[in-house]
Amino acid sequence: MRLPGRLSAAIAVLTDVETRKRPVSEALKAWGINNRFAGAGDRAAIGNLVYDALRRRASHAAIMADDSPRALVLAVAVRDWGHDPAALNDSFATDDHAPEPLSADELARITGQLPDDTAGHILADVPQWLAPSLTRAFGDSWIAEGQAMAARPSLDLRTNTLKSQRERVLKSLARFNAVPTAISPVGVTMPVGSGDARTPNVTTDEGYLKGWFEVQDQGSQIVAALAGASPGEQLLDFCAGAGGKTLALAAAMANKGQIFAYDSDRSRLAPIYDRLKRNGAHNVQVRAPLPDALDDLVGKMDRVIIDAPCTGTGTWRRRPDTKWKLSPELLAQRVAEQAAILADARRFLKPDGTLIYITCSILPEENDDQVAAFLAANPDFASLDPQTLWQAAFGAGAPAGVATAGAGIALTPRLTGTDGFYLNALRRTP
Repeated sequence: MRLPGRLSAAIAVLTDVETRKRPVSEALKAWGINNRFAGAGDRAAIGNLVYDALRRRASHAAIMADDSPRALVLAVAVRDWGHDPAALNDSFATDDHAPEPLSADELARITGQLPDDTAGHILADVPQWLAPSLTRAFGDSWIAEGQAMAARPSLDLRTNTLKSQRERVLKSLARFNAVPTAISPVGVTMPVGSGDARTPNVTTDEGYLKGWFEVQDQGSQIVAALAGASPGEQLLDFCAGAGGKTLALAAAMANKGQIFAYDSDRSRLAPIYDRLKRNGAHNVQVRAPLPDALDDLVGKMDRVIIDAPCTGTGTWRRRPDTKWKLSPELLAQRVAEQAAILADARRFLKPDGTLIYITCSILPEENDDQVAAFLAANPDFASLDPQTLWQAAFGAGAPAGVATAGAGIALTPRLTGTDGFYLNALRRTP
């Protein structure tokens, strides 16, 4: 496919997303099934156009005075990918699969600039109703944080130290220009490409099949390390899901001690079994979500890890469609769920045990506010110093800006080059 056809396909996929209200991944898959002539490069380019359009939907719509799929995709082609609008029109004229040529108004707008008085939420490419929350979280930097969250993410991997070393993984993936991550001592990253660049399919690599590494954002690796799990401990991963952090914890514990992996949703837990086998993680006992599944663990755990269900605002780079679907009602629902999980999980800790609260959110309602409410209701808990946690995990001081007012640690694309994550370690007094 040539560029005009790819642009038309991206417009069609975005239209499908809007009219049928389904996730982008499903719409892209459906387009690929219905258009089998398209090669892997075509599908990657179309996906990039669609995701880039959603990442910067507010600012592109503002510059075009139009939020239609056509306006967004054309803005990406010119403003993000650097195509000359006049050259685009020339190519459209000779391609039967091209969109309609750019009008005089579109040509004038697409190369223009947003006015100085443009609203902050448009500059930040976030929903307007979230501006107060993001201001509370980041102060004067909230627009810059939003802009960083609207960029493409890198592809990050975690070396599975139960089976390999980072140097071996780097050598195995040298053809993808893999380099060490900046913070995680076991992380590997492949810098993000631009335009129609394809993301490497590392899951077909021999190293992945042998269990040398897992696909895991560096931010997730960092919070797993900050959890402070040590060999020989008894640990409950209370919201284990597919097991990404469970595997990182098992490696940190060198397969010594015991991890109990639990999730209230059996379907989320299903992939963990194969992943544990491939990673060689032998100190993990999966507990299916039955009524009495955890009764024998009450009061016995050194650490309880809560990777809480959340709005996922920290993953907006990877799932930009969810940015525009988030509502105050959904946020309130997640906050209520988190409070209930915290209240339930505390009972599994032994005296002097540590509760590790994690979200992939950048919103204070789910982070510092949630912890403050828990501490008010549970005076026998106190937050551990974030700088001490970081020093213990990485042997260096924490990057500027990551420590929050509520003694938490907040990771963001702007501050740490990662997805957005939050962690607060809460020690229970004897």
